[in-house]
Amino acid sequence: MQSISSGKLALFDLDNTLLEGDSDHAWGEFLISNDLVEEKAHREKNDRFYDQYKQGALDIHGYVAFTIQPVMQLERTQRAQLLAKFMEQSVEPIILDKGKELVRTHLDAGDFCIIITATNEFISTPIAKLFNADLIMATQLQISNGMYNGKILGTPCYQDGKVAKINAWLDQQEARFNLSEAVFYSDSINDLPLLQEVATPVAVDPDRRLREKAESEGWKILTLRS
Repeated sequence: MQSISSGKLALFDLDNTLLEGDSDHAWGEFLISNDLVEEKAHREKNDRFYDQYKQGALDIHGYVAFTIQPVMQLERTQRAQLLAKFMEQSVEPIILDKGKELVRTHLDAGDFCIIITATNEFISTPIAKLFNADLIMATQLQISNGMYNGKILGTPCYQDGKVAKINAWLDQQEARFNLSEAVFYSDSINDLPLLQEVATPVAVDPDRRLREKAESEGWKILTLRS
């Protein structure tokens, strides 16, 4: 982690923004391809949750429980080994070079960069580290006796929850930063609550509803995929 800078706050969504795909959904496909779950039932449920997310109606508690269930009985070292394989097979191919460049540009300008994602911390934390961001905010997980129990710790980092989590963090920063000077990059209509709170909302390869909103509001629309 870098020290607190004197620049502004730069916020980045992760999936389908800095990545050319969704890491949560990719995790389900990774488990299938490595014969760690039953293919048909797992894919149907994984796809159903992803459709809920795209519609802005995700049961995030249900999704986290589903996502974490296959590793709930694994100890920390076993989880780490599986996660390293997932990163190599599924994540590295969808990292956007222009996404890394975008974060680096803000870091070079002295901005404090936060990746803020609905994806749970087990999956998202190692991905965020590849972008050298100052901080990762994700949906946190409960741990019991060193193992995940499939439940969310605190507020899910999703929709209004992103606003709540960033504001809780800002309250601890002694007025170093504020959202009225911040920029936020996202692809998803799910992030509308936070996009409406920042000074500079940027729609990155946006979904249909966010594109319509961005066009109507005159927000910048950016692509990192070409």
